[in-house]
Amino acid sequence: MVSGSSAVGQPFRAASLRRVKIAGLSTFVPPKLLTNDDLETLVDTTNEWILQRTGIQQRHIVDPGTATSDLAKEAALGAMRQAGVTPEQIGFIVVGTTTPDTIFPSTACVLQTKIGANNAWGFDLGAACSGFTYALTTGMQMVASGAHDHALVVGADVMSSIIDYKDRTTCVLFGDGAGAVVLSPAAEDEAGIIDFAHEIDGTGGPALCMPAGGSRMPASHETVDQRLHYVKQDGQAVFKFAVRKTEEIARRILNRNGIDPSELDLFVSHQANRRIITAAADRLGLPPEKVIINLQMYGNTTAATIPLALADAIREGRLKRGDLVLLASVGAGFTVGSVLLRWAL
Repeated sequence: MVSGSSAVGQPFRAASLRRVKIAGLSTFVPPKLLTNDDLETLVDTTNEWILQRTGIQQRHIVDPGTATSDLAKEAALGAMRQAGVTPEQIGFIVVGTTTPDTIFPSTACVLQTKIGANNAWGFDLGAACSGFTYALTTGMQMVASGAHDHALVVGADVMSSIIDYKDRTTCVLFGDGAGAVVLSPAAEDEAGIIDFAHEIDGTGGPALCMPAGGSRMPASHETVDQRLHYVKQDGQAVFKFAVRKTEEIARRILNRNGIDPSELDLFVSHQANRRIITAAADRLGLPPEKVIINLQMYGNTTAATIPLALADAIREGRLKRGDLVLLASVGAGFTVGSVLLRWAL
C-alpha cells in the first residue's frame, strides 16, 4: 500500500489505491565531456580544488542547439522499451526540469510529440534538484488512483544553458543529463513504491536561484549585462541545509514505516556534492557499500541525478529486484523529498 505525507507531515492511507512499481528505467547523457582540466582554462580553479570540494571529475555537456526534450526523448524511449509498453499506452507524462525548452509550451508537450505518446497528457514540474522525487510521486499517484495504467516520469536538465562559465563557484558543479522511468500497476506480491515524504521551505529561495527571466525581473539589457540569467548560489547555506534535511527527511519516512536505516539495501541521494552525501549517510549510520555516489562522472545534473545513480547501481550489481531503496533529494526552493520503495526490475 502506498502512503504519503501532507504539508504538515501527517500520513494518509487509502486502501483503494493500487500498488505501483517502476517497470522501466533508462538514462541518457550527451557524449561531449567537460573535465576539470578543461575548466582550468576557463576560470581560476584547479582539478585538485574541484575534487576536494565536490568530488566531481567531469560532466557531460550538450552541443549548441540541444534541448532538454532531446535528452528526455532518449531516456523516455529506453524506459518504455524496458517496460514493454508502447508510446500509445502512456497516459500521463510529468517532466521534472529546471531548464525547460521554453517557458511555454511545456517540455512535457514537446516530449509527448517527439515520442508519439498520442494518448497522454501531462506537464512540467519545477522542483529543481528534487524534480525527480517529486515527479515520481506525482506519476505514482496517477497510476495508484487508477487514472492511468502507465505513467512516464522524466528528470532532465541542460544545466549548461544557465551556467555562468565565468563563475567558478557554480560552473564546476553542473552537467547535463536525463533519466526516465515508466510506472505501472504492481501485483500485490510484487515489489513497488512504499511511501513518500516531501516538504518545501521558501525562506531558502535566495540561496539558490536564477534571479532574472521570470515575471518579477523580465529579460532586459540590464539583466543580461548583470549576468542575472545564470544560476546564483550561496554555497555554505545550501550545504548546511542539504546535509541536515537529507538526514531529516530520510529518518521521517523510515520511522513512519518502522524501518531502521540498517535495513536499507541502497541509499540514493541527489548527487550534488560528495561531502553532502557522505555526511548524511554517516548521520544515518549507513556504510559506504549501501550508498551510491556517481557524481564524479556527471556532476550535478539536477533532476537527472537520481535515475542516473539508479542505472549505475544496476550496472555495478549493487541494485537488484526486491532491494529496499531510499531516494532523497534537496533542491532550490528549498525543496526536500524522499521516496521509499522496493526495487521491481
